[in-house]
Amino acid sequence: MIGVIVIFPKTEEVNGIRNLLVRNGIQVVAACTTGAKAITFFEDVDEALIICGYKLRDMLYNQLLEILPSTYEMLVVASRNHYAECDRSQVVCLEMPIKAQELVETANILLDGLYHKRKKRKSQPKQLSQEERAVIESAKLRLMEQKRLSEEEAHRYLQKQSMDTGVNMVETAQMVLEIF
Repeated sequence: MIGVIVIFPKTEEVNGIRNLLVRNGIQVVAACTTGAKAITFFEDVDEALIICGYKLRDMLYNQLLEILPSTYEMLVVASRNHYAECDRSQVVCLEMPIKAQELVETANILLDGLYHKRKKRKSQPKQLSQEERAVIESAKLRLMEQKRLSEEEAHRYLQKQSMDTGVNMVETAQMVLEIF
C-alpha cells in the first residue's frame, strides 16, 4: 500500500488537506504537525507521498527530505516567498495559494509514479547471493551425477520442480541436496 502523509504546522491546515484528499479518494495514513511525528511513520509505511509545507513546526522541508526513504516522494506547498527557494530537482513544489483540484491532481500524478516505480522494482528478478548460487550449483551437480543429466537438463529439472511445488529455486535445490 502506498499512503499519503500530510504535514503542516497548523492543525487546521493538516485537517483541511487530509479531508480534501480523502474526499477525492486518496488514502491518508497520517496527518501531523511536526516532521518528528512524521518520521515515526517511516517504519510502518514502506512507500508514501509526503505532502508538506515549506516550514514545519520543528524543521524545514529539506531537513525532512534528507532522511526520507528512497521509496518516498515529496510534494511541498510553499508561499510565494519560499517557492523560489525550493529545490525542485528533488521535490515537486506548488505555490500558494493553490486550488484544491490542482493539489489533488498533482498528488494523483505523484502516486501514479510511485505505483509505477513499485511495479518496476518488483518486476526485476531477485539477485541471488553467492551462497544461494552455490546451493543451486551443488544441486545441479548432484542431479547430473545421480540422474545422468546435462547441466541444462539439471537446471530445467530444478526450475520445473520449483514451479510445480510453488517453492523458490533455492529451497528446491536444498530439498534436492537432502533427497539425493
